[in-house]
This record gives sequence, structure tokens and C-alpha cells, in this order.
Amino acid sequence: MDQTARYDALVDRVEALYEEQLYREAAALLASQSGGLEPWAAELAHLEACVLGAGGDADAALRTLQEASAGGAWWVPDILVDDDDLAGLRGRPEFEALVAVSAERVADDPAPALVDVPEEPVGVVVALHGAGQTAAHARSDWAGVLERGYTLVCVQSSRRMSPNYRTWPDREHAAADIAAALAALPESLGLPLIAAGFSAGGRAALDWALTGLPRPVAGVLVLAPALRELPSAAGGTLSPATIWIGSDDDLLEVVGAAGEQLTSFGCTIEQLPGVGHEFPEDFDELLAKVL
Repeated sequence: MDQTARYDALVDRVEALYEEQLYREAAALLASQSGGLEPWAAELAHLEACVLGAGGDADAALRTLQEASAGGAWWVPDILVDDDDLAGLRGRPEFEALVAVSAERVADDPAPALVDVPEEPVGVVVALHGAGQTAAHARSDWAGVLERGYTLVCVQSSRRMSPNYRTWPDREHAAADIAAALAALPESLGLPLIAAGFSAGGRAALDWALTGLPRPVAGVLVLAPALRELPSAAGGTLSPATIWIGSDDDLLEVVGAAGEQLTSFGCTIEQLPGVGHEFPEDFDELLAKVL
């Protein structure tokens, strides 16, 4: 198992323990399994601090963040000061100093899109990764479109919440990242565009498709979109226009609440039995039904 796979697996295990409120076990797992995952020191320190804070040990949470910060780690201030798990640190001079140092280190980090072109492309699927993921995750998750003859363009968000935690916090930055990726594509790929994405990337892809910004698309495919405020109207007809959501996904209620509005935009919502917040094993088969 490579480093990225190890990190992803560890985070999944810790988050599962957190959901069960097994905070001590989660902290112990992080302490024993973080060796060799130094590229994610900031992310693991934040996760450990949240686990410790949720378990009532604010002092240990602060020490964890301070040690990581001393090694160069940083976090967008919002995820430090607004996190309920770290509420016990608010107002402490040491914590406020750490937040100030962190704010000075925050920086965006644009990266070129990953592009895969089949022999005879019939369209272009532009995939946006989920929060905490990268374009490489999207390339793996959406690779099934290549078998359908679609070029796959995986855009990586330039907005970072910590050194290796990228996400899509607002429409403007997402549109700018997408526009940069499209501008770099060969003019020969003047084919219908389909916006695609997972979780936070699903929200950004849906926003893109409905607003037509930075460029109108023909269709949209999203899995488990972490919806916030939707556009007031769709900018045009979309086909395909499919939203998948797992029956065991924590976002099921959010998507369900927006169901009437989404269907009025022409979107079809398909619930996936027994699937949580993840790509289902038969995702390539789902793609084959709509492409």
C-alpha cells in the first residue's frame, strides 16, 4: 500500500471511530499509525487535535497543534477557530498565537489538470475531486468514462485548507480553477463538456453546470454532492443530468431537501442502496447507463 492509500485508509478508520465517539481509540490509532505519513503531518495533527478536543483533552489538543506548527504546519484559521471540537482552546493566548502564525502561512497552490484522451473522443468529462482529495483521486474514480469514449480532465483545486487538504469552498475560486484547466486543453478537443464531481467537488460541478460559469456545459454527473445554496435557476437544458446519492450517506437528507428544486432543473436523483459517502463498486456500470 502506497503512502496516499495508507493515509486515506487511516483517515477513514479514525473518522469511523470518531462517529462512534471512541475518541481515545481514535487518538491511539493516530499515534501508532502516523509514522511514514509525514507529508500529511498538518492534516493528521488537525485530526488528532479534533479527536482529543472532542474527548475533552484540550491541553493535549493544543500541544498537538503546537508541535505540528513548530514543524511548519498550517491551517486556514476558520477550521481552527470555528471547529466545535477545538472550542476548549478558544481564548487561550497560545492558541491565538498559533492561529496568527497559521494565517501567515496560508497559500493557494494551482496545479495543472490531469488529462487522459481515448483514441476517438466523443466528449469531455471534467471531474472535480472531493474535499481532502486530489486530481489523482478523481482520475481513478472517474476512469470509467474513458471506456465510453470520453476524454477525462481532472481538475485540482488551488484552494487549500492546510498543506495537503484541498477543497472547493466557493464558486468564484472553483470557476477560476476550471477555467484555467479548460484554457490549457488543445483546441482540437472542441467537444461537448460534461461537469462531474464527488462531494464538495460534486457541489462545485453542479454549480458550474447550472450557472454556466466559466463555460456552458452539455451535462452534469455528480455523486454525493455536499450541497449548500443552489443557483436560483438552471442556465439551460442539461443532458445527462444525474445525481447519485447513497442510502447510507450522511448527505442523503441534504440532497433530499433540495430534491424538488433539483428535479425542476431537469436533474434525476438516483439513490444507491447500501452505499455510504463513497464511490460504489459498480460505479462504472452506473456511468455506462447515462453516457
